[in-house]
Amino acid sequence: MAEQKKEKTQKKTEKAPARDYEKEITELKESLSKEKEDYLRLMAEFETFRRRSAEDRLSLVASAAEDTVKGLLPIIDDFERALAALEDSTDVATAKEGTQLIYNKLTAYLGSKGLSAIDALGKEFDTDFHEAVAQVPVGEEDAKGKVFDVVQKGYLFGGKVIRYAKVVVGV
Repeated sequence: MAEQKKEKTQKKTEKAPARDYEKEITELKESLSKEKEDYLRLMAEFETFRRRSAEDRLSLVASAAEDTVKGLLPIIDDFERALAALEDSTDVATAKEGTQLIYNKLTAYLGSKGLSAIDALGKEFDTDFHEAVAQVPVGEEDAKGKVFDVVQKGYLFGGKVIRYAKVVVGV
């Protein structure tokens, strides 16, 4: 009898840890399920944030482009008036003056948006701003390595080179 009692006690102790493991497994599964749901929710929120950010960037670019085009409209109007005036006029001085005024207006507007020309003529050749398209021999020693002629102007936009100045360098 003592032996039977001992076996029953062993079976009870064996079953008790098994129930604890089952309970622990159930809790872990529930915890894992909750963590998975949280992760999926977080990923969905991030995807929404990413999409909204991309839409905002596109909207910002579109509004900046619209602002730039609106600023150019008065200059287009000036060009149209100048072309109409040139059809009826033979005065070259007036045509030059009108064209210069329109050019000044355009460069002032673009300058207000951050565009600036690279000053290259007579300056030391600098690969950060200049692109050498030709070299010419120069007699004076101090003219060597300097920009002799500008073939095409270069421009900076907000301090960043958007077009290098194409130059002829003295050697």
